[in-house]
Amino acid sequence: MHVSGTRVLCWLSIWGLAFGLVIYNLLSNQRDVIKESLTEGYAQNTTRTNIPTHKRVDQQERTKQSFVLKQVMEKVHKQQEKDSLELQHMDKVHRERLSMLERVCRHPALQNLTHIPVGSFTLSRIFVCKRRRVLFCQTPKVGNTQWKKVLLVANGVYNNTANIPEEIVHQHEKNGLPRLSNFSAGEISHMLASYFKFFIVRDPFDRIISAFKDKFVENPRHEVWYQQRIAPVIIQKFRRGKSLLGPLRFEEFVRYLGSEKRSVLDSMLGEHIIHWESYLNLCAPCSIHYDLIGHHETLRDDAPYILHMAGLSGVL
Repeated sequence: MHVSGTRVLCWLSIWGLAFGLVIYNLLSNQRDVIKESLTEGYAQNTTRTNIPTHKRVDQQERTKQSFVLKQVMEKVHKQQEKDSLELQHMDKVHRERLSMLERVCRHPALQNLTHIPVGSFTLSRIFVCKRRRVLFCQTPKVGNTQWKKVLLVANGVYNNTANIPEEIVHQHEKNGLPRLSNFSAGEISHMLASYFKFFIVRDPFDRIISAFKDKFVENPRHEVWYQQRIAPVIIQKFRRGKSLLGPLRFEEFVRYLGSEKRSVLDSMLGEHIIHWESYLNLCAPCSIHYDLIGHHETLRDDAPYILHMAGLSGVL
């Protein structure tokens, strides 16, 4: 038994050595394969590294430019989608405004109030940008100075609204922005039928308060005729009390606006009444078919839309 056991141990040792040699050879072969792969990879990397430096820089720059361009295009696309939605919204808002105006103009009970003949007074309130085929009806106390600056640039008189002196804006006979009343009857008809037409409105009560403060209280432009000519006439007609001294009061101004004799007074006061004259008398919106009506209260949204629809977005 002892000899047999020794013989078994010998055979096991021999088989163990053989198995070890097989494993060693397999691992050696695998090591050679890994070594060969690493050598080839190093060779490839060495080959890539051997690319001239300026070509690698150009390739990196092209990749960078492609990435930046993709980002820019994505932003442009998102902005276009946003602009499209805003444009659709503004289209709806302005269609509703024009629809409301049309309903008021057609109302049979308001025919005598709303249908004002298009005479010289209204035509003198409409300014012409002939170069861009735009008509703008001036309704004071709604930011008209800025809109007239826009039209002066659009007419090619100035390059930028910031370069236009404010006193020039109101010199209508010299500033290169003619009134519609300056043209012949045939030209007037053609412009009213084919030009883009718009005007701006404001809450009537806010506009009256603004006019009173601007002309009779603060008077920043030092327009003396409001306090020296117009105020005394209103005070004499509508002041309750014996004394006619002192400045015009707001309640007296309101009495004048609501008076049945106002038209007689207005004929005496002249063109200066435009600052509180009604939109009907200024622009005759039931007789002239305007393309757009802006609101002073929503001008942040209305102004870009008006410029877009008038074809003036790229001018300014």
